[in-house]
Amino acid sequence: MDPLELLARAPLPFLARCSIPADLEAVTSRGDEVRVRGANRKAVVDVWNAVEALYRTGVHPAIQLCIRHRGRVVLNRAIGHARGNAPEDPPEGEKVPVGVETPFCLYSASKAITAMLIHKLDETHALHLDDRVCDYIPEFARHGKQWITIRHILAHRAGIPNVPPEAMDLDILGDSEAITELLCESEPSSRAGRLVQYHAVSGGFVAAELVRRATGQDIRQVLEKEILEPLGMRWMRYGVAPEDVDRVAVDAFTGPPPPPPVGAMLRRALGAGLREVVKLATDRRFLTGIIPAANTVTTAEELCSFYQCLLDDGELDGVRVFEPRTVWHAISEQSYREIDLTLMMPLRYGLGLMLGDNPVGIFGPRTPRAFGHLGFTNIWGWADPERQISVAILSSGKPILSLHAIRLVQLLIAINRGFPRRV
Repeated sequence: MDPLELLARAPLPFLARCSIPADLEAVTSRGDEVRVRGANRKAVVDVWNAVEALYRTGVHPAIQLCIRHRGRVVLNRAIGHARGNAPEDPPEGEKVPVGVETPFCLYSASKAITAMLIHKLDETHALHLDDRVCDYIPEFARHGKQWITIRHILAHRAGIPNVPPEAMDLDILGDSEAITELLCESEPSSRAGRLVQYHAVSGGFVAAELVRRATGQDIRQVLEKEILEPLGMRWMRYGVAPEDVDRVAVDAFTGPPPPPPVGAMLRRALGAGLREVVKLATDRRFLTGIIPAANTVTTAEELCSFYQCLLDDGELDGVRVFEPRTVWHAISEQSYREIDLTLMMPLRYGLGLMLGDNPVGIFGPRTPRAFGHLGFTNIWGWADPERQISVAILSSGKPILSLHAIRLVQLLIAINRGFPRRV
């Protein structure tokens, strides 16, 4: 047994983790997959072995993974429990296995979907990216915010990276008028366009109000009409219907407590501490509300299909949702390895999407043309034109820094090695 697995099984009191069944096959679910042979067969085996190794660390009650290669689903599986096996769950309680049909909350990976909706409305001329936000929301111009454009919002350059602390209240988060007023009254931290500062929550609420003012409908309705219905998506909405709340995989705080600098960064970015965020996200009000930057709920299979649509220039299974130029615009580079002053690391951004890098980026090694988005924490969705893959990794554990990260990196390496670049 290797050292990481020994550590995963060691009784460390500071490490919150799940119990791992001896028989992983008993908690594994498989969806439809095409039969592949040769190099692709080895790639699928190696990738799934890496998923099992990540699961054995105990920091994720459940993991879902879907990969499409050249448009075909080559891997669509889930492992673990949707509920009942979190560190704080009683050992004798009921454990509900996860399936490939189990929906997960995407957290910040929701931003890519919201961004593409804004790009769709730009395509249909309901709004224009270089319009000022205050052209649609006049009261937003307060405190010098009259120069902020929709493009600034998508590029994380609007200078409003944080929502006021009082906004992180579920009764307020569900009140669009109250949230809009808080954002209109807030003062920018920098001049529009000057700095890259990840807008963890604020940009989504601005986008929602822009959609409402431009179309007369709420953002959930417009998302369904413009993107989800044409693609035939069952989930991928902001929140779920009340009767579906118990079908969503339950998130759990896992791993060791974050060190003070990381905890402070998370609080600054999210407006709440790690445990608070997990508690908020498992509340029924969060799971049934509209929080465009944080509460899209879907499956790995659907998220993978969404990125396949973008990979194919806006078309999926013969249905065109976006014009090719709309996709190209969304993935056009807006910042190159600038230090994001919220996340305190160099990143590449498109217009609402994150971009990969070379020699290594957020989607693994040698991914300079990959695009997608991460979610809090260990949520991934991306497409890579050079490898002709679209990928979705969803998980319900919320660790920050622990040795599981080694297994996570190994998983990204296995995916990118298994489906090599064709340049």
